[in-house]
Amino acid sequence: MSNNGIKSATKMPEFIRKMVVGLKRSPSIIGLLVLVIAFLQYSLNLTHISDTTAKIQGNGMGLCGFATMLFSMLSLVCYLNAFPRRKKPVIPMLVLTFLMLGIILFCDYTYSGLIITALTRAENPIVLDRSTIYIAQAYNVLQDHMTILVVAVVMIILMPVYSKLIRKINTSVTVEDYGKMGEIDISGED
Repeated sequence: MSNNGIKSATKMPEFIRKMVVGLKRSPSIIGLLVLVIAFLQYSLNLTHISDTTAKIQGNGMGLCGFATMLFSMLSLVCYLNAFPRRKKPVIPMLVLTFLMLGIILFCDYTYSGLIITALTRAENPIVLDRSTIYIAQAYNVLQDHMTILVVAVVMIILMPVYSKLIRKINTSVTVEDYGKMGEIDISGED
């Protein structure tokens, strides 16, 4: 039982109840969080990507890295505009979001392929050792980034399904008066 005679009907802690109520009002937050995680995962490991681009110097590597970073930021903006507060989704912005996520996935896949090509080419292949370990780290970053983006796409597509499930969660609060409601004088007489 919490303060002020308020008891949660669902027996869940108040901060979790408030979080679930927020998700009921705006289930698009879940997809946004996954997109933010993907953006942070890529941007915080950008040093490995940049060093790999400088070492391998494959055709289009720099462009793929630039496009991934640019479209990651723009997809966040489009996603935020696709789900305005308490209104229906804006379909053109949602289509733009999916288009940008597709471009990002294509760029990550192309960049990963260029890394594999540089490591396995017949003439002058790049050898992974202690001084070039960042190439393997960049490859792993790209694989993780693509996985997180696929999860984001799935979460956005399944939003109508899980938003209905979230709405079924009971977050109501019961207020108990402890039998003191009769003692309150609301007449205003002294």
